[in-house]
Amino acid sequence: MGRIGPTHAVVSSGMEEPLADRLALLRRHIDRATAALASDAAASPVLRAVVGEFDKKLAKAAAGLPSAPAAAARELIIELEQAGDSAKVAAEADRGASADSKKLVDLAHHAICVLKHELTAG
Repeated sequence: MGRIGPTHAVVSSGMEEPLADRLALLRRHIDRATAALASDAAASPVLRAVVGEFDKKLAKAAAGLPSAPAAAARELIIELEQAGDSAKVAAEADRGASADSKKLVDLAHHAICVLKHELTAG
């Protein structure tokens, strides 16, 4: 079971992984998706903008989570997940984006879903 605890460590299956490490992993996924979209001439500006918003929400969450009380931390994670959901939907709807770009957006989306589940379960 995972939860947002006083130190905001991800607790799952008896192992702890610092939240900063989990956010760094999500950062890498979003950066890869952003880079792929930047070089994908057929990807729409809308998809790029939506993934850019996902990136902004991650920056906001990373800045706020270390000092946020549990309720505020949960709200930041949910907001971040919603941005990831929007990015996934935009990627699925973009007829021009390459399969690789879409896959990288989907991986970033999956990473926030897993993080949210680990932080809010239990």
